[in-house]
Amino acid sequence: MVKPDHSLNTLEEVCPTPEQISLSAIAAYCYNSQYGKLLPDAFYIHILALYTLDIQLQKYESRARSAAPQAPKATIVKFSTSKPKISYLFYPDFDTDPHPALQSSIQIDVETLTVTYRDYTDTENPPILHRKETFVTPDYPLYEEFAALTRVQETLGLLNNTRGIGTRLGWEERLKRYGVEIQGHTLIKKQTNINAEDLIPKIERHKAAIIRHDFSRPVRLALDAGLFGSETTFFDYGCGHGGDMNRIAEHGYISTGWDPYYLPDSPCIPADIVNIGFVINVIEDQGERREALIKAWELTQKVLLVSAQVLISDSQKGVMAYGDGVITRRNTFQKYYEQEELKVYIDQILGVDAIPIALGVYFVFRDPAETELFRASRYRSRATTPKVRACIQKFEEHRELLAPLMAFMTERGRIPGKGELPQEEEICQHFSSLRRAFQVIIKATDSEEWEAIADKRRQDLLVYLALTKFSHRPRLSQLPPAVQEDVLGLYSSYKQACLDADQMLRSVGNTELIIKRCHESKIGKKLPNSLLVHISALQSLDPFLRLYEGCASRTIGRLEEANVIKFHLKTPKISYLFYPDFDNEPHPTLYRSMTIDLRYLHVTYKEYDVDDDPPILHQLETLVNPDYPLYDKLAKLTIQEEDRGLLENWQSISHLSGWQKCLKEHFTIIKGYKLYWCKDADPYKLKLFKSAINNRKKERQKAMELVENDAVVGTDGEEN
Repeated sequence: MVKPDHSLNTLEEVCPTPEQISLSAIAAYCYNSQYGKLLPDAFYIHILALYTLDIQLQKYESRARSAAPQAPKATIVKFSTSKPKISYLFYPDFDTDPHPALQSSIQIDVETLTVTYRDYTDTENPPILHRKETFVTPDYPLYEEFAALTRVQETLGLLNNTRGIGTRLGWEERLKRYGVEIQGHTLIKKQTNINAEDLIPKIERHKAAIIRHDFSRPVRLALDAGLFGSETTFFDYGCGHGGDMNRIAEHGYISTGWDPYYLPDSPCIPADIVNIGFVINVIEDQGERREALIKAWELTQKVLLVSAQVLISDSQKGVMAYGDGVITRRNTFQKYYEQEELKVYIDQILGVDAIPIALGVYFVFRDPAETELFRASRYRSRATTPKVRACIQKFEEHRELLAPLMAFMTERGRIPGKGELPQEEEICQHFSSLRRAFQVIIKATDSEEWEAIADKRRQDLLVYLALTKFSHRPRLSQLPPAVQEDVLGLYSSYKQACLDADQMLRSVGNTELIIKRCHESKIGKKLPNSLLVHISALQSLDPFLRLYEGCASRTIGRLEEANVIKFHLKTPKISYLFYPDFDNEPHPTLYRSMTIDLRYLHVTYKEYDVDDDPPILHQLETLVNPDYPLYDKLAKLTIQEEDRGLLENWQSISHLSGWQKCLKEHFTIIKGYKLYWCKDADPYKLKLFKSAINNRKKERQKAMELVENDAVVGTDGEEN
C-alpha cells in the first residue's frame, strides 16, 4: 500500500489546532469515514489506515501521538466520539489470530496530553476483536481472509446478540454452545457424539484453593476486631494450602487445620476460633455443604468465621450454570450467595444470629452474651477524658491511682460495678467508695464534660438496643454483665431503655427527620441529595443517623475497605465508598462502591476505572473530625480553592474529567496539597483571576468579622 505523506507542517498550514476542533466535528469526521469500525461512542481503525481519514482527524491523532512514543507500534487506534480521548490498542496477533486478544492500551487525553496505560497480559478474560476486515482497507493483504470468516460466522448466527462475546471467555462459550471451533481463519464443526455422562461436570474442588501471600479477608478481619487473645487457639476447616493456618502460627498462636485434599490426615481439633473460609461455596452437593458448616460449628469453642462468595459473575466471566451455583473454567464449583441469603443460610443451619462483618464475611459467637457484647462495642462512640482544670490537693496526691477510674468512666459513662475495676479495692481504701473518688475527680475537672460523656453512652446504648429489634432482643439477664451494668447505671430500667430505643427506631422511618438531621449535621459534606461522612467520623454523627446506618450494616455489613459513607436523602439507601487515595490525594477518585437499599436490603456493587470518569471528592476536611491528622492541611487547601473559584459549580466538578477541565480553565496545578499557577497561563487572564481572588478574600474576611461580632454581642446588644 502506498500512503500519502502528510507532514505535520502541511497539516498546520491547512487545519486548525486540535484544541480548536470540537468533539462534534470529531464525531462527524468519524461517522463519515469510508473505512474503520464505528460503535455508538467510539470509532476504531487500523493504524495503517489512518491515512484515509479526514486531514483534521489526522492532525487530531498526531497531537495524541506526540504524547506516546510507543503509539506507532499500536495495531488499532480508537477515537472516542464523546470525550477528547484517543486510545492506542496493541493486538500483536492481529494477522494470525482470527479473534486477537488485547495485550495493552495507551489512552491519551488530547486536551491535556495525560497518558494512561493498561496492561492486559495477565488478564484471564481480555477483550478480543471480531470482524477484523472492518478495521482495515480493502487492499490490506489479509482483507479477504478476514471477510470470509465473518461471512461464515454471520451465516451461523455466531455474531448475533453481541453481548458477552467481546471477551475471550464469552466468545469461547459461544463457540462451544454452537459446537464449532476456529482453526486459522477457518470455521470447523465439532463432533457432536457426546456421552450423556460427560454432560455431568467433574468438580475439582481442590483447584478452588488459592495460594495467598497474606491473611485471607475473614482471618484479617478477626485479627482487626481483636478476637485473638494471648491464649487463643485457631483451627482452619478446609485450609487449602494452609496459608492462614501457618501465618496464625507465626504470630505465636496454637494453629492447626484440615483439608480433604491437601491435609486429609490432619485431625479436626476443637479451637477457640474456627475458620471455614470460602469453603461452603465450593461444595456442589447441598447436603455436604450443610454438613461442612455444622462440623465447623461443632469444633468452635468461641467464634466461627464464615465466608463465601456473594457477588454473581456476569456473562463475561466465563462461567455456566450448574445446580444452584456455577462451574468455572477450572472445573471448580462456586455457589454465589446474595449477602442476605448467606446470613439466612447460616442462621437457619446453625440456629444462630450471625453478625455481618463485611461483604460475604460473618462472625458467629458460641456464647450469645459475647455476641451482644461484640455488637454493643461496634456502636460505642469515641470520647475524650476531660482535662484537669483545677488543682485539688487530694486529686493530685492520688492522680495516678484515679487514672484507671477516669478511663473507665470515659469508656462506659458510669461508675464501675462490683469487680469491674481491678484497682477498686485500693481506691476504696483511700476514698471509701468509687463514687466518692469520682466526686474528687469532678472537682478537679468539669462536671458538664462527664455528663456529656454519660449522655453519649446513653445514646450509644439506644442505638445498640434499637438494632436488637431486628432479631430476638435479649432479656436483661441475657446481656453481657458489662452491658447489664450500662443499662442499670445509665437508665432507670431496662424496660424504659427498650421503650426509648423502639421510639428511636420508629423515628428512623421518618424520611423528613433523616433529611433534617443530615442538613443539621456538623460533620460531613452536604450535597443536595446526600451527606458524605468519613468512616472515622461515623460515631460523631447524630444518634439517629448512626442508627440509620446501623440498619444497613447490621444486616448486610459494610464494604470492607470503605472509608466514606454516603447517606442518600431522596431514597432510603446507604452507600459505602472506597477512595484508595483518601489520605494521599487532596481530590481522590472513587474506586469501589456498595449501595444498600434499606427497603429491600438489595445490594448493588460497582467498580470504577479511570476510563469511566469516576466521581471525585472535594473539601475532604468536611468529611472528618477536626482531630483527623490531615484536617488543617485539607482545610487550608479548600480555602485556597474557594478563593480561586474552583469549587463554585459542584455539579461540573463532581467527576474527574470535569475537575481536570476546571483546573485547566483556572490555570491551576495541584502538587501535594498546594496550588500553583500554570507557567504558560495567559498573562492578562491570569491578572483577572488574581483580581477575582483578592475580591473573594475580602468577602471572606468580611463574613468572618460578622461571625466574630455575632459571637461577642448577644441578641440584646450587650456583651456576653
